[in-house]
Amino acid sequence: MELAEQVAMVLAVFALLGLLLWFLKRRGLASLNLGPRRGGNGRRVEVLERVPLTPQHALHLVRVSDKVLLIGTAPSGCTLLSEPAIKEQATSFGQDLARLSQ
Repeated sequence: MELAEQVAMVLAVFALLGLLLWFLKRRGLASLNLGPRRGGNGRRVEVLERVPLTPQHALHLVRVSDKVLLIGTAPSGCTLLSEPAIKEQATSFGQDLARLSQ
């Protein structure tokens, strides 16, 4: 095949994929989630605080969507340590961690 035929075939495949995606979206069977739809900076994961324990170990207070998690990290992996129930508790929890690290 010539180069022009190969390019035409690739464009035809892309056109068919586009038509299929359009058809599936119209039926409600597919969606394109190209980014977060939240207000503000649009981030779903936010590190509230990090407290180093040793050079290789640390505690991380992380907000994922509307949950606040305490995660311990080490060279061998990560461990979920705590999940405070209320956001206000999570803020004071982070302040307590900061005081402990000083």
